[in-house]
Parts: sequence; C-alpha cells; structure tokens
Amino acid sequence: MRSQAPRAKAVADTGAAATEQALFEVRRKIHPRAVSGWFAGWRWTLIWATQILFYGLPWLSWGDRPAVLFALEERRFFLFGLVLYPQDFIYLTGLLIISALSLFLFTAVAGRLWCGYACPQTVYTEIFMWVERKIEGDRNARLKLERSAMSVEKLARLGAKHTVWILIALWTGISFVGYFTPIRELLGSLARFDMGPWETFWVLFYSFATWGNAGFMREQVCKYMCPYARFQSAMFDKDTLIITYDAARGEPRGSRARKTDPRSAGLGDCIDCGICVEVCPTGIDIRKGLQYECIGCAACIDGCNQVMDKMAYPRGLIRYSTTHAIEQRLDKASMWRRVFRPRVLIYSAILLSIVGALATSLALRTPFKADIIRDRILGRIVEDGLIENSYSLQLINSKEQARRFRITVAGLETASMAGESEFEVGPTGVRMVPIRVRAEPGQGQTGSNKLRFEIEAMDAPDERVVTHSTFFVPR
Repeated sequence: MRSQAPRAKAVADTGAAATEQALFEVRRKIHPRAVSGWFAGWRWTLIWATQILFYGLPWLSWGDRPAVLFALEERRFFLFGLVLYPQDFIYLTGLLIISALSLFLFTAVAGRLWCGYACPQTVYTEIFMWVERKIEGDRNARLKLERSAMSVEKLARLGAKHTVWILIALWTGISFVGYFTPIRELLGSLARFDMGPWETFWVLFYSFATWGNAGFMREQVCKYMCPYARFQSAMFDKDTLIITYDAARGEPRGSRARKTDPRSAGLGDCIDCGICVEVCPTGIDIRKGLQYECIGCAACIDGCNQVMDKMAYPRGLIRYSTTHAIEQRLDKASMWRRVFRPRVLIYSAILLSIVGALATSLALRTPFKADIIRDRILGRIVEDGLIENSYSLQLINSKEQARRFRITVAGLETASMAGESEFEVGPTGVRMVPIRVRAEPGQGQTGSNKLRFEIEAMDAPDERVVTHSTFFVPR
C-alpha cells in the first residue's frame, strides 16, 4: 500500500536538482525469525513466571475470599492476610517509588531489562508470535503466505490465528477484571449473561487492547507510544551493559565459505548473514550501534552465536558489553568492576532503605485505625452544669474477625466519656459512632483545649491508637 503521508520538496543548495522526501516513514511489517539460546530461554522462563502469577493469583483463596482482591466499591484492598484502606495510600506511594528506583537501577546496570524480558507488551507479543509461528510457520513461511493471493488455506490460517489470539485476549481481560471482582463470581455472571456494565466494559477494553497491541502494533508501541524509549538515554552511561556489536572483530564483513580463513581473505568474523536483523522484534540492525528502538531482548545475541558455532568462530561477536569495554578493549573483570560504580551502589542503597522502611512499617502497623471529628456545634452546658462536646469517631477494623474497642479520654482533669465507651466493629468493617465528652466547669481555659483520645483493642491491649482533638469551653 502506498503511503498517503504528506510530502515535502527539498531543493539542493545549487538549485539544480530537487529531491522528494516523505515526512513519515511507512511502516514495514516485521516478521521476526524464531531463535533459541540462553537469552531466549531466560525470556520464556520469565514469560511463564509472570503469566502463572497474573492468571493464577485471582484463583487463590484466603479463607472465604480471594487472596488478592481490590474491592473498589467497598474501598478495601485485600492482599493475602493484609487489608488496606484508602487511608493506607502511603503504602501504594512506597510501592511506586520502589518500582521507579528498581527501573533506574536495572537500567543503569544493564539497559532495558524490563522491556526485553518482563514488560507486558513484550510478554504478550512473544506469546502471540509463538501462536503465529505454530499456525502460519516461521519467518519465510509467513512472508510467503503474506505475499500470496487470498485462498481457502490462507483464510483458514488467518482465521485460526485470530481465533486463538482473541481467546487469549479475552481470558486476559477476564483475569484482569478478576482482580476487582471475584473471578468465580465473574465467570458465573458471564455464563448467565448478566455481567455489570463496568465489568463488561473493562473485559472488552482490556481484551481489545491486548489483541491490538500484541497482534498488530507490536514494535510500534515500544518505538512510538512508550515514553521509556525516549528517556532511557538519561539513565545510560558508558559503563551500562548494552547489546553491542564488536566492529573491531566483525569488520570488514562479508560472505565466505565455511572453511575460508577470514584473516587471509581480509574479512572479519561477521559473514553478513542478516540473522541478527531477522530475529529482532523491532527490525533494527544492531551492527549500526545502539538505537532507541532496541528493547534489550538479546535475540540478536542468540542468533549470532548460533552462526558463530556453525562457522567454528568464537561466540560473542554480538554480546552484552559496555561502551568503555568496547572502546578500551577491557577484559571482563575490568568491565564488571566499572559496571558496579558509585551510581549503581547509591541506587541500591536507597532502594534497600526504602524497602526496609516499608517492610518495617507494615510489620509494625496497628491493625485498626481511628479518626476523631469534632462536631461543628460548640460546647454546651448540660445537666449538673457540666460542659459537653460531641464528636464523631470512625473506627476501621483491618482484621477479618469482629473486634471490640474501648475509648478513654485525657487532657482535661475531669474529662470523661458520657454514655457508651465500648464499641464493636465487624470483620474488615468501618463504623462511625457518636461520642460525647463531659467536663466540670472551671476546667481548662475559655475556648479550645487540647484533648487526647486513646482507643485500645480489648482483645489485645498492646494495640493502641492515640488521636487528638479539642474540647471547647464556652464563656
């Protein structure tokens, strides 16, 4: 299909000639060749690990509920034995900071490891390409099928491929929504065709996004939609491990017979077979140097090593190395010493500190919360001349069994609770209760006085929350 992109005319400085240049590159569909090797094995290990985790977690049970459930309507987040509320937003913040620092650390050490091995775009693209290879064949077979005229066989293969893709995408969408609605209930609703509108929307939306991104857009997401490709250079330096082509060893490149001595023929080790380009999921030529399109999957390393084995040449013409190691011909020991440089050590220290602080905070976290809100009505005089202030107490029980709490007050010498001072809150429940505090006249100063509320769990007196408010003494 011819590009309909706008075209601009550029005239040479001499004014004697004009050239026509497209403003936008026409997308060339990429058909990566299958590759096996050490890095491909690691990539598939992580694909299996991430997908077992993603698809399996919604099915795990913790007591009578899912082990992981983000119950948005109830404003509760269940993570195995941990129950979090919107007030625990600080833990989400800590998790996001840890994720960002981990990305900085991994990128500073070895480039785009996340992109090449664990990013959902990479993972589902690999899965979809595996399905494509099983149904349509490897690279050459797919190219031949693409160029052929429409036929029954071609239609059958395309139909089978998209059917499997859509089934995977739908199950992915269902699993995603299963983190917000218990998946057994969700499947029951699906079987009865009575899913809620939002559940239906997100299942279809996530399924469509998976099918479109992994089946059609693929490298376009990594090259043009993902911002990481653009700012990765800010996290790289010349001691970052990247996928490199050893030009000093490989050039000049050229084809030759297997038994030909490359040195006597004036050639380098690169036989210019193009395997490194054919296996690349973004279609780049790593021999041209590091490019922002490279996602660090190392498929080119596996492909080149296979060719080197066939030619009886040493492996590593394309390998993980650093710019300094290539330029200065450093040995592995020297290269690794420079990889673990102050920048990496600082990232590691900060990351470990935050992880330790977050883990300690979760371990010491009191399994209930209490908030006091003083009513807008100021203090009033009641029977026996006592001064009374009213409050609303919100109790949040984070445990999955009912608990009773006792409330005491301090701060004014004669201040005491009026009425009930013990309250029960159901499992993972939230209860708002009215409370009243009374004090004898002459206590404190006219206006606001500091008041302290102590709330303790009756089944565990060491679990105590202290919250502060004010007691208003009228004139």
